[in-house]
Amino acid sequence: MDDMLAQLNKRLELVRDVNAVEVPSGEIVTLSQGAELYIMQKLGGSYTVRGAYGGMARIAAEDADALGLEPERSDAPGIEEGPFSEAKVWAQLKTVFDPEIPVNIVDLGLIYECETSDAPAGKHVRVAMTLTAPGCGMGDVLKRDVELKLQRIPGVSEIEVDLVLDPPWDRDRMSEEARLELGLI
Repeated sequence: MDDMLAQLNKRLELVRDVNAVEVPSGEIVTLSQGAELYIMQKLGGSYTVRGAYGGMARIAAEDADALGLEPERSDAPGIEEGPFSEAKVWAQLKTVFDPEIPVNIVDLGLIYECETSDAPAGKHVRVAMTLTAPGCGMGDVLKRDVELKLQRIPGVSEIEVDLVLDPPWDRDRMSEEARLELGLI
């Protein structure tokens, strides 16, 4: 952890070409070896970096070596043993982070609904989520993050993630903890 904190906002040069997701467009881009970058955050299993040009991109944790860092398998907490529970679903949702805002999507208020039900081969999980801005290109990226995190829960056999834009998100949906973290209260 201390090593990661030392890397935040420190100038790095990419040691190899790497594919990344441009923030906020969601476009896949290739960042070239030698590019100057600054790590803005490392949350939810990825790095958000800022280029010397000011643009931001998201690099997967498994590509940490391109940043000159040791690759990690995952920074998500382990899923506790025992039977399926909705609490496990919420715990996994809290490991998904907006790449621009250092707050998980639950505390950010992006999860509008989370329902679990029985399915033929296990449990069905349905999540309705939104974005902080309707035109955000990161919607498919965040949706895929949710799906991948929920797949880790033993007993989950079906996952449905719907992006909804009505009602529109606003700051009032954020938890008090998130507003405090962002200096909004």
